[in-house]
Amino acid sequence: MISAKLSFSHFTNSRIVAAAAIFVSTVCLLLVVISAWSIWNARQVQLHELDTATANMAHSLAQHADLVFKLADTSLIGLAERISNDGVSPAALARLHRLLVLRVEELPELQGLFIYDKDGRWLVNSRETLDTASNNSDREYFIYHRTHPDLGPHIGVPVRSRSTGDWIIPLSRRLNDANGQFAGVVLATLRINYFYNFYSNYDVGHDGVILLALNNGIQLVRWPMLVDSIGKNLATGPLLSLYASRNESGNAMIISPADKIERLVGYTHGKNYPVVVMAALSQREILAAWRRDALVRGTIVVAIAVILGFFGFRLIEQINLRVHAEEEAHRAGEALQALNQTLEKLAMQDGLTGLANRRQFDIGLQNELSRATRSASSLALIMIDVDCFKKYNDIYGHLAGDECLRQVGKIIQSAEGRSGDLAARYGGEEFAILLPSTDVQGALMVAEKIRKAIRALEIKHDGNLPGMVTISAGINVLMPVTGGDTPSMLIGAADNALYVAKSAGRDQSRIYQEASSALILS
Repeated sequence: MISAKLSFSHFTNSRIVAAAAIFVSTVCLLLVVISAWSIWNARQVQLHELDTATANMAHSLAQHADLVFKLADTSLIGLAERISNDGVSPAALARLHRLLVLRVEELPELQGLFIYDKDGRWLVNSRETLDTASNNSDREYFIYHRTHPDLGPHIGVPVRSRSTGDWIIPLSRRLNDANGQFAGVVLATLRINYFYNFYSNYDVGHDGVILLALNNGIQLVRWPMLVDSIGKNLATGPLLSLYASRNESGNAMIISPADKIERLVGYTHGKNYPVVVMAALSQREILAAWRRDALVRGTIVVAIAVILGFFGFRLIEQINLRVHAEEEAHRAGEALQALNQTLEKLAMQDGLTGLANRRQFDIGLQNELSRATRSASSLALIMIDVDCFKKYNDIYGHLAGDECLRQVGKIIQSAEGRSGDLAARYGGEEFAILLPSTDVQGALMVAEKIRKAIRALEIKHDGNLPGMVTISAGINVLMPVTGGDTPSMLIGAADNALYVAKSAGRDQSRIYQEASSALILS
């Protein structure tokens, strides 16, 4: 009987030991698998976030390139019109010379403006003196316009300027005579160094790259610059041939044929000109922090698995209790974290419009003032008020008023074009937009874009003179921010400009000026 009991006990203990061994082994294996999945998932999340970052960077740079070409092209359109009306008499050319000099002084991206006759001779340019012996009939852009009747803009291949020796990007238009025949070329030359200086403000790491190229693959600008980068043909490269030639914008993981570095590339085509901008970050650099974290976490997991395996048979009960306790703690921690995130979101977000609330705005304003003070940069604030909104509530009710504010909030939120921009509901029907590193004209453009977009909604408002919902905006810009500037000073001046806008008839934007003279845009 005793022997039978001992055998049974041994058999039971063996089963328990075997079960414990299986349990511990399973736990260790699961620990390793879950950790490996978590590490891999963190990698995918980081790559996804950087997909968005590179796409946004490329979009921003494409907008900048479009704007630069547009400014230069606008000058060419004006010159072509002047030549068509005034001709090329010596007096007309003298007036044009003064205009060209002034225009180049106003636009830092311009290296020069030039006008050539049908034979490529220089008629007038923005230089102090005119080299009448020079001839540009051999330039690619001149040959293009001579053989193409199209009067639209043409971006040529980069060349060295014959007047200064600098690398430039030519932007040109064809001139026709009264009979529609080729009469010459108007040319704007853009400084490649201007793009270098602009792109240098973006942190793309040691192996990151910013590229500006024509749609046909001719490279205009590469940052960082390489000796053979200007004018290089990228048409046969994997990015242009497989992705950018087929899509308006997107992302791709590409191994560069030049340096064999694998990069995450975001690309966007210009909307108005045949260019494509690419922002590329080295995969090795963007995943360096993830690799370090994965190594530490992997080492810890392996160490835990070894310890659990060593002590598992002796401390099975304690281990089970610990596992249960850790699981509960983990679940409680996740629940607490989710609750904290929800509470934080509710505390910093306006429930009606989804914009930042007053608390988040106050914090953001103080932070941006401090940052702008340190960097001696500018800070713009737009205060927006819905015109006659009390009457709107009285006429249509508070539910309609809430819906009106939601639609206005969506338009205002679209003004957050950069990561540092902050749109907030300041209170009631009043909104605020904080624009770091923005000058007066930039803030005015944002305010006017919002005002026109809200007016375009055509929300009926019989209590407002235009018969629809409109807004008034007050703008204040600190250029640069100094240590004496405070949030109340910035807000007070913007409120003052808003008051002036409303007093002047509403539905307009006003810029704060100490002399009380303001700029009105209807």
